[in-house]
Amino acid sequence: MMERRIMISGFGGQGIIALGKFIAITAMMSDSNVSYLPSYGAEVRGGTANCQVIISNGQIASPCIEKTDMLLAMNQPSLDKFAGAVKANGLILANTSFSDGKAGVTGKNPRIYHIPATELAVKLGEIKVANVVALGALLSIEEFLPVDMVKKNFSKVLRDKGKDIIELNLNALECGLKFKFDV
Repeated sequence: MMERRIMISGFGGQGIIALGKFIAITAMMSDSNVSYLPSYGAEVRGGTANCQVIISNGQIASPCIEKTDMLLAMNQPSLDKFAGAVKANGLILANTSFSDGKAGVTGKNPRIYHIPATELAVKLGEIKVANVVALGALLSIEEFLPVDMVKKNFSKVLRDKGKDIIELNLNALECGLKFKFDV
């Protein structure tokens, strides 16, 4: 059985909840079983936010993730808080625009990747697409969703936002997909 447990975390306002929902919708459209569990901080914008997404081709017993396959940490507090929940040989993607990228995990040997997602989004002209830049980077490391389905889904999910927003998100995804990680 294929199953991916994904934890996404960052400051409120970084599109954490929106990204988790987008991943869940895209996985459902790909005929996967999905669980999506958002968690908002008290302040929402500027506070902490995280969400847990489980994608599976089998049944999902619980929406709660104790050990995650992938962690997308958009800031240092998120990296500090959730790095210990990453499975042995799991994947951590740290947004180095808001973190030093150092995860205090010992003995688990997670694969840790760094991307200045927010800086890249600013270069694209909109800081709000840093989450999509990070999604593209995650998919370049491990394709847990079909990239063509992700691209197609932007048109469906964002159709009310207009062509410019759809195009911006597609550019952000491509930016992340093409990012060259230091190895």
